[in-house]
Amino acid sequence: MSTFTTHSVRSSDGTPIGFRRTGSGPPLVLVHGGLLASQHLVALAAELADEFEVIVPDRRGRGMSGPYGDGASRIVDREAADIRAVIDDAGAHDLFALSSGALVSLEAVRTTDSITRLALYEPPLSINGSVPRAWVDRYEAEVSAGRIAAALITGMRGLRIDPVMSRIPHLAAPMLEFVLRHESLAEGEVSIRDLVPTWHYDVAIIDELADRARDYAGVTADVLLLGGGKSPAFLTRALDELELVLPRAQRITFPRLRHQAAVDQPDQVAAVLREFFARGI
Repeated sequence: MSTFTTHSVRSSDGTPIGFRRTGSGPPLVLVHGGLLASQHLVALAAELADEFEVIVPDRRGRGMSGPYGDGASRIVDREAADIRAVIDDAGAHDLFALSSGALVSLEAVRTTDSITRLALYEPPLSINGSVPRAWVDRYEAEVSAGRIAAALITGMRGLRIDPVMSRIPHLAAPMLEFVLRHESLAEGEVSIRDLVPTWHYDVAIIDELADRARDYAGVTADVLLLGGGKSPAFLTRALDELELVLPRAQRITFPRLRHQAAVDQPDQVAAVLREFFARGI
C-alpha cells in the first residue's frame, strides 16, 4: 500500500494549493475532474507509485486548497495558474488530467513549456454547444436553496455520464440527501455534499473554453488522448476535435470503459499511462 504525504504550494495569486504525494521516480502530476477531489485519484496514484513520484493536487475550492475568490480573471486562468504552480514546485514534465481537469491542464500547458508529455481523459470541450447545458439553471437554483441531493441528481441526469445516476428520479432526492449526510469519509477527504457546488466552476470553465480548440494548435507536448467506448457522444466529439488540432497527438479508446475509468478502473488506465510517460509518442 502506498503512503501519501500532504503538502501545499502558493499559486500566483497567493491561494494555497494542497496536494498528496507518493512514490519515487520522475515526478508525475495527476489532476482530477469535476465532482472529485485528490482522494479520488489515490488508487491511480498508487498504481503508478513504483515508477513515479506522483503528485495529486486538490483543485481550487476543494479539500486542502483555497477558495476561488472574486477575482476578475477567468476561472480557467486561475486554475491553470494553480496547475503551473504545482508543476513548477514538483519539477514535473509529465501530466495526466481527467475531464474538466483536462481542460484546465490543456490551458496550463498552452502557456508553459515545462510539460513534455500530457495525457488527457475526455476533456469536455464544447463544440458548437455539444456539452449539455439545459440542466444548469435548475442545478444553480437547487444549490442556492441548499438542496444538494436534488442538484446532484439534476447534474447527473443532465450530463448523462453515469448510466445509473442519470436514471435516478428527482423523487429520490430525500433518500439521496440522507445518504449524503451520512457519507463515510477518511481523514482529509472531501464529501460529495461539498463537491456538488463546485460543478458551478466546472461549467464556467467549459463555457470559457467553448469552441476554442484551435487555441491548442501550438501545444508542442506529446499528447495522449484517452476515452471510454461507453462515454457520451459529446466527450468523443471533443476528442475528435482535439485529435485534429493537436500537432503531436495519439488516441486510445478503452472499449468497455466509461468517463470515470481513472477512478473506477485505475489499473487499466495506469497500464497505458506507464507506457506513454516512459516513451511518449
